[in-house]
Amino acid sequence: MGARRKARATIFQALYEIDSTGHNADDVVSRLLADKGLSEENNAFVRQQVSGVIRNKQELDENIKRFAPAWPINQLPAVDRNILRLAIFELLIDNKVPISITINEAVELAKKFGSDNSARFVNGVLSSVSTLATG
Repeated sequence: MGARRKARATIFQALYEIDSTGHNADDVVSRLLADKGLSEENNAFVRQQVSGVIRNKQELDENIKRFAPAWPINQLPAVDRNILRLAIFELLIDNKVPISITINEAVELAKKFGSDNSARFVNGVLSSVSTLATG
């Protein structure tokens, strides 16, 4: 697994834990980073992305509601919800990664951590969201 993909997996794990347990974000990120052996650049990336997703959670959830209207946020599997939050943050707010890479990375996270249907669901939602990023 490449270093940036490993960093994204760490971001997802942090978001998942914070969402599921309500643990303090800084504590969760510090604990996870202590075990990952990432570079300082990727450690900073993890902290920045987790912070950005948390700071923009309401806007991110509004986009999930808009593009997956059949699924209330609290009924989405926590894995899918947090992968979508991270990817939508990267697509609409952070804007530092090409759209195709963001979607591919999210789909890979969904394959690794989600259910059998997660990858297809995440891909579909993000394909729709990406129209906002390009338009």
